[in-house]
Parts: sequence; C-alpha cells; structure tokens
Amino acid sequence: MDWDALQAAVHGCQSCALCAARQNPIVGSGHAAAHWMVVGDLPSEEDDQLGQPFAGQEGALLDNMLKAVGVQRQVGALADASSASGSAHLTHAVKCRPPGGRNPEAAELTVCAAYLSRQVALVQPRVILAMGRFAIQTLLGSTEPLGKLRGRLHAFQGVPVVVTYPPANLLRTPADKAKAWADLVLALQVAKG
Repeated sequence: MDWDALQAAVHGCQSCALCAARQNPIVGSGHAAAHWMVVGDLPSEEDDQLGQPFAGQEGALLDNMLKAVGVQRQVGALADASSASGSAHLTHAVKCRPPGGRNPEAAELTVCAAYLSRQVALVQPRVILAMGRFAIQTLLGSTEPLGKLRGRLHAFQGVPVVVTYPPANLLRTPADKAKAWADLVLALQVAKG
C-alpha cells in the first residue's frame, strides 16, 4: 500500500468495534520521509475531534520536547517539507479512539498493528520514539513495564526504537520529564547516526 491506499484503508476500516464510536480515524501526520517517527498509545478526545495525532496540551508538550532537540512536526496529512532530518512523523498504535478512552483490547491492537507496520515501512525513519504501554506492546511485543525498557535501544523492522513516557503521563507526573529528556537525547544520538 502507498500512502493514499493506507489512508483509505484506515478510514474505511471496520475490522473491530472501534470503528462504531470513532469520529475520525487517525493515520498520522508529518513528513512522509521523516527521520523521527513518534508512536503514541491511542488518540485522545482532542485527537479524535480534530483528526490529528497529539492535539491539545499533550501535543503542545510533545512539540516543545521535539523542538528542544531540533525536530518539528508539520501539520497536515503528509507534509512535504524539503528537509526530513529535522522532521517527525506522528501517529498512534491504535488508529481509532476507544469509547471513553478505555484501554484497547488485544484484537484491536492487532488490527492496527498492520497499519503501523506499513507506516514504518513507508516512512523509513532513523529512529522510532515509542511513547506508552500500547505503543511498546505493538512495536516490541513486550508487556514489560515502560520503566524497565527505557534507557536502551530496541528494534522494530530493523529501525531503532527508544521507549519513553507519553505526554499525558508527563503532564500528570512532571518529575518524569528529566527521564523523558534523557530518552530524547538517546533518540537524537541514534537519529544523527
């Protein structure tokens, strides 16, 4: 699938019950060949309303985090900025918001995993930043706690993966921001080669 086919597949997906409650399925946004791919858990209420990943306060925090390491996202389905090196492609492990923001079920994660896998193949990032438990489960197949997976490199489809806290967690627990900064620095080192 190319980008257009992937967009159509996600928007037309009825492979699980999440399609019934969603407002907007969210494929992702950012540069189509970004050096960074940021994968969050599931869309927030704001994401679902706007049809964009990482909206609202969570998005503002993520934008500031990325900006601190010289990376930015471009708003839009697939930005075509000339420089991929300072760009990020943002997405979620789950493409539709579960009703009431409940945790996704294993079958729902499995359906969306195929879409995420194709996104990684299309973007071909230099580093993936996995932000949260469900992003970790989808990318790494691990149920280990996030804290035990931080601080070291993992891989998905041959792409280095750095695990860190999701923005929503950092808003609730500001003390974890120093740990998230260390994770961003590690990701930056990987992205720069």
